[in-house]
Amino acid sequence: MTDNNRAVILVSGGMDSATAVYEAMKRGYDPYFFHTSYGQETEIKERECAKALAEEVDAADFLHVETRHLARIGTSSLTDADIDVEDADLESEEIPSSYVPFRNANLLSMATSYAEAHDCSAVFIGAHSEDFSGYPDCRPQFFDAFQQVMNVGTKPETNIDLIAPFVEWSKTEIAERGLELNVPYELTWSCYRAEEPACGTCDACAFRLQAFQNLGATDPIDYAERPSYVEK
Repeated sequence: MTDNNRAVILVSGGMDSATAVYEAMKRGYDPYFFHTSYGQETEIKERECAKALAEEVDAADFLHVETRHLARIGTSSLTDADIDVEDADLESEEIPSSYVPFRNANLLSMATSYAEAHDCSAVFIGAHSEDFSGYPDCRPQFFDAFQQVMNVGTKPETNIDLIAPFVEWSKTEIAERGLELNVPYELTWSCYRAEEPACGTCDACAFRLQAFQNLGATDPIDYAERPSYVEK
């Protein structure tokens, strides 16, 4: 920590980034919310959730940015209506159709600009171990490399730490930490397919439901169905 206790936090509207907000606040940072819409199917719901969370924690700032070039680039089921969002396969290590090519590099570049402009000393992202099995830009090596980009690409007097507090954690561990921190998960959204209710069967829903089920807790958002995903 430095005397400057401001942090930009990438807030998608989902449970991981919401937990990252509360983790950053627990560590003494004032949260500056950075939220993007990039043409994803559930962008309206995600933005509503991100905004509601910002109001809940009295965020120092809320920046929403349109990054629709990611949808125009294509090849992701999150942004292309012609590509179906796949049902969950929690054992697969293949890169899923929901992968948005190099998205985190795009978002972290903008978040770094935001952080430098507002004299913030950290950028938080909620990526975790079950992400990086399928998404190359969620791996620890990627964040280590991007920290170096931040170091050499900002002013000499600028010092911004890239913090991915859950990068080695499972979704269950994140949910457990969030429940300890009283994260209002009712204000979050993870579903890739629908804005109300959540489908319960896409990858994002499955990992989320499994986390709550593993903890013997109830996910507070509505689902069309709640299959059992408890780890064997």
